[in-house]
Amino acid sequence: MASKEPKRWSRNVTEHSHALRLEQGVFILKDPKKIAASLKRSAEASTRRKADPFRSAMSMLVFYINRAGKNLSEQDRARLEAAKDELRKAFGRPVAK
Repeated sequence: MASKEPKRWSRNVTEHSHALRLEQGVFILKDPKKIAASLKRSAEASTRRKADPFRSAMSMLVFYINRAGKNLSEQDRARLEAAKDELRKAFGRPVAK
């Protein structure tokens, strides 16, 4: 018999990532710089990631925006998009225009 609870695989990935150990509530922080700094710390500290720290951190952020955050408000989406630019800055990468 099927479970009555909907499957939330994207939530599970966000909360229990094997590649990065994310701070709890990282994606609901109000400051894009703090989100980027937290993702950077997690990616650099990880010994289980397969890609370089920048790619791992950016992948998790993009995953959250695309999947786990599909019901984001415009304001929240803009804040997370700004976090992508802050993450690029934190890793010394060119910022998209």
